[in-house]
Amino acid sequence: YGFTREDRLKWAPYAVTYLVNSADISYLVSLLTPLALVGLALRILLTPLYYTVEYHMPYFPADEYGFTREDRLKWAPYAVTYLVNSADISYLGDLQFEDGSPLYNERELKHMEDVKNVVKGSLNIWYVSVGLLAILAFLARRGSWLTDYLNGLRRGGWWMVGLALTLALIAGTGILLNPDIFWNFFVWFHTLFFEGDSWLFYYSDTLIRLFPIRFWQDAFLWAAVIALGGGLGLALGIKHR
Repeated sequence: YGFTREDRLKWAPYAVTYLVNSADISYLVSLLTPLALVGLALRILLTPLYYTVEYHMPYFPADEYGFTREDRLKWAPYAVTYLVNSADISYLGDLQFEDGSPLYNERELKHMEDVKNVVKGSLNIWYVSVGLLAILAFLARRGSWLTDYLNGLRRGGWWMVGLALTLALIAGTGILLNPDIFWNFFVWFHTLFFEGDSWLFYYSDTLIRLFPIRFWQDAFLWAAVIALGGGLGLALGIKHR
């Protein structure tokens, strides 16, 4: 009947605007914005940059069972890489100490499988949120609701600021004042994603030796900082229309 691709790209945004109130889309954008920013923070923390910097911090606790900084820098990349690659658990299960004993016990390996599932799910949510924001941005530019889209980003930025400050307060208070505050949050966080006490280990287990509680306190703190920066950038960088 003669519609070209350009014709469809021209008229489709009007149909979307008619079917869905632009104000509703604006709040959808606001909801997607924190998901995109938190996902970005997670993905940055899953790079070598974070653990390399963290292990070099002068306050980072030594391992009382003998891991040196070099040992941690040797073994940590395997754990982090496993979380984002397509390998099965043998990627970690085949690792051995120099004496031939396995690096991880069965309980640790099961937990890492669980963590990988959570990470993959979280990253998929990130991909979807970013993709939807991009599609909505395209439709907003083509349609007549770019102002609603930008206001949604701005509002979502402020929501992210509030969430990030709360997370930073919990992590910071746990570091500086009362470790129990962060620990209670840490326990609550794990009960959301893991069954029972499957995520608890002995201090002598490899996972704890590589990633003690201070590692996670700083991880949550840096996630809050990254997300806060993105939220402030959107909240203050986009003028209210």
